[in-house]
Amino acid sequence: MRAKAVGVIPVRFGSTRFPGKPLAAILGRPMIQWVYEGARESRLLKQLIIATDDQRIMDAAAAFGADARMTSSDHASGTDRVAEVARATDAEIVLNIQGDEPLVRGAMLDRLVETLQAGECGMATLMAKNYDISLLSERHIVKVVSDARGRALLFTRAPVPCGTKDYFHQHIGVYAYRRDLLLGYGRLPASRLEAVEKLEQLRALEAGIPIAMVEIEKPTLSVDTPGDIIAIERRLRNEGS
Repeated sequence: MRAKAVGVIPVRFGSTRFPGKPLAAILGRPMIQWVYEGARESRLLKQLIIATDDQRIMDAAAAFGADARMTSSDHASGTDRVAEVARATDAEIVLNIQGDEPLVRGAMLDRLVETLQAGECGMATLMAKNYDISLLSERHIVKVVSDARGRALLFTRAPVPCGTKDYFHQHIGVYAYRRDLLLGYGRLPASRLEAVEKLEQLRALEAGIPIAMVEIEKPTLSVDTPGDIIAIERRLRNEGS
């Protein structure tokens, strides 16, 4: 029997650079609705839950019919918020679908689930080739290098691989975990590379936890600042939204 999988979208209202970001309108719908509806296309997720600590997000989720849970306001990260929801489920696989990824699609999530169901790793995430070398030095775009087996060697904000002329692999912030690994993740000590790069997944690599990289066709566009919404609306119109 295939391991049961659930998806959790951790969302907080506050954002240093973009307050209220989850409710920002994209073609007339709040961003969190785009994330939820894209994830709902998954064939393999048995349940999809929005996890928040803000009543405004709870109200918005109710308006478009989403299953939303109020979680602690003390969580230091979205992973901790996902783990709180995971403790109350019997799912063996839990996906952390970040709430600023409005272009996420169910097929991407299914590939992560299938990777963990195959049993080779307890953690998996997405990447895609980016051929726009001008973006290589952008710190908000996370790069990943993987080995011949498709396991992550390094995540970094630095321009890696240095000197590349064709493409780099861009990390896409959607994760899948075996439930037991996720529940123990918060007990791992914060690592030096994690603190320097501000990338939580480096904690897993420094602890010796293998991360399977699943390559998708092209990078998504995440929302970091209000200006990012313009590019996302343009792509949605081009794709027929």
